[in-house]
Amino acid sequence: MMKHLSLDRRIQSLFPVALASLLVLGTARLVLDNLKSNHSQIFRLYGWPRGEKHRLPIVLSPKDRIEERCNVFEGKWVWDNVSYPLYTEESCPFLVKQVTCHRNGRPDSFYKNWRWQPNGCNLPRFDPLKLLQILRGKRLMFVGDSVQRAQFESMVCLVQSVIPEGKKSLRRVPPRKIFKVEEYDVSIEYYWAPFIVESNSDHATNHTVLKRSVKLDSIAKHGKEWEGVDVLVFESYVWWMYKPLINATYGSPYNVKEYNVTTAYRLALETWANWIDSKINPHNQKVFFMSMSPTHLWSWEWKPGSDGNCFNESDPIQGPYWGTGSSLKIMDIVHDILQQLKVNVTLMNITQLSEFRKDAHTSIYGEHKGKLLTKEQRSDPQNFADCIHWCLPGVPDTWNEILYAYLLKNYHGFL
Repeated sequence: MMKHLSLDRRIQSLFPVALASLLVLGTARLVLDNLKSNHSQIFRLYGWPRGEKHRLPIVLSPKDRIEERCNVFEGKWVWDNVSYPLYTEESCPFLVKQVTCHRNGRPDSFYKNWRWQPNGCNLPRFDPLKLLQILRGKRLMFVGDSVQRAQFESMVCLVQSVIPEGKKSLRRVPPRKIFKVEEYDVSIEYYWAPFIVESNSDHATNHTVLKRSVKLDSIAKHGKEWEGVDVLVFESYVWWMYKPLINATYGSPYNVKEYNVTTAYRLALETWANWIDSKINPHNQKVFFMSMSPTHLWSWEWKPGSDGNCFNESDPIQGPYWGTGSSLKIMDIVHDILQQLKVNVTLMNITQLSEFRKDAHTSIYGEHKGKLLTKEQRSDPQNFADCIHWCLPGVPDTWNEILYAYLLKNYHGFL
């Protein structure tokens, strides 16, 4: 009898403990459910990662991190026909004809085998699976002109090989292109906006106009498509440099005036900066700005006495070089605007490393007005060589390797 009483007392003494445990578990469950709801203040501020239930921890080795002291934009091109190219024209069905130089008849393929080597450090080896894990449930969008479109296509080619057939797709929803990776709920996108701000050249396919006109203080139409994107990569340069003066409006939409290009560029970038500061949430969004992509229109700049262009060039420029097609005034404007921003925007200063690559343009092996060059046009490289756009595989792959390095570097903060 005494044993039964003792047992009853012990059971009774455990009852409050069990009840308290249930209350704690219940309260914790309610708190977690509230955090997951769209009404949670925390996730309104910091965001709730899409597809989080599938997320696996990403293991980063020391080789995946670029050192703080390392300037990845200073270095040299080294020959590497073992590791490069990172993909082939044949392995990537998403390339457009404009960039498939080898397939279009270019006799040499040396331009594919150069690797960018920063001084005193190494870029992490591009790992498409690791990038997809970082971007799980997120959107990466490239914004700009056809040079930026090549960077988008490069990124698609860099990741698509590890995705099974039927689990990836490319859709054209002008002015966007959208590459979807189903398993990771990742979207890699391109948005046509050659001036970043609005213009009469904003149509995704029919943008060749007799008289370009830019709305220097208008960005809302584009901005609606950028809102909420997790990683934004902006670029705008070549379309500004067509002539020293450009038609534009500022203030009144009906008062079209001629602006000096550098003045107009600054006003446009200020409009973009205001959008960035007002619309970007730095806790869960990352913004990058690409410096200008250089041109190689005049061979006398690297080969004194010659009168050609990038046609028939097969090796990078060795030693110091800066072409006249890259405006230092525009570079200064970009630096000024980025320094004034409240939101941190990372400058991808790819101009100098790309300056060396006179050999890597599409030249006569691309398109002219949407069609591959004819035999007659190819025989006239002085007038028809394209020394603005880049072959793929090629230089834009390096831009994306550096972008990948920055995403790895910022990985924990990005989450």
